[in-house]
Amino acid sequence: MKKGLLITLGIIVVVVLIFYSIFAGSYNKMVTKEEQVTSAWAQVENVYQRRADLIPNLVNTVKGYADFEQETLQGVIEARSKATGVNVNADNLSPENIQQFQEAQQGLSSALSRLMVVVERYPDLKANQNFLELQSQLEGTENRIAVERRRFNEVTRDFNTYIRSFPQNMLAGMYGFEKKGYFEADAGAEEVPEVTF
Repeated sequence: MKKGLLITLGIIVVVVLIFYSIFAGSYNKMVTKEEQVTSAWAQVENVYQRRADLIPNLVNTVKGYADFEQETLQGVIEARSKATGVNVNADNLSPENIQQFQEAQQGLSSALSRLMVVVERYPDLKANQNFLELQSQLEGTENRIAVERRRFNEVTRDFNTYIRSFPQNMLAGMYGFEKKGYFEADAGAEEVPEVTF
C-alpha cells in the first residue's frame, strides 16, 4: 500500500513538473520573442529619429539661398513636425497604429522628395559641401530605415508565428500576448510607375 502511494505520488509530481515546464518554457519564449519585437521597434524609431534630426540642418543650409521656395521649406518643416508627433508605444503595435506611424513618416518622405526636386534648380546649392554631406547622410539614413523595417517585420513574423502555433495559441491568450502589426508597402506601390521622356 505504501509503495503504491509513493508511485502514484511520484507520477503526479512528474506530470506536474512536465506541465509546469511546458507552461513556463512557452511563457518565457513568448516574453523573449516579444522583447525582440520591442527592441526592433525601438531601432526603427531610432533611425526615423536620426532622419528627423538631420532635417533642421538641411533646411538651414537651404535657407541660405534667398530665392529658394519658402513654401517647399515650410512643407518639410510641417511634415517633420507631424512625423515626430506620431509616437507608437511598443506595447501596442497594432496594424492601425503602425499604419498611422507609417503615414506620418511617408508624409515627411514626400516633402523631402519635393525639396530634392526643387534643389535641382539651384546649382550653387547642389555644389555646397554642407548640403552634399547632409544629402549623403540622409540617403544613408533612408537605407537604414529600410533595413530596420525589414528586420522589424522578420522578428514580428517570428513572434506572430510562435504565438499562433499550437499549443502556444492557447497559452498566448491566457498570458495576454497578442499579434503584432507589420510595416506594409504604401498603397499603389505594386503598380509600375509610368516613365515618359
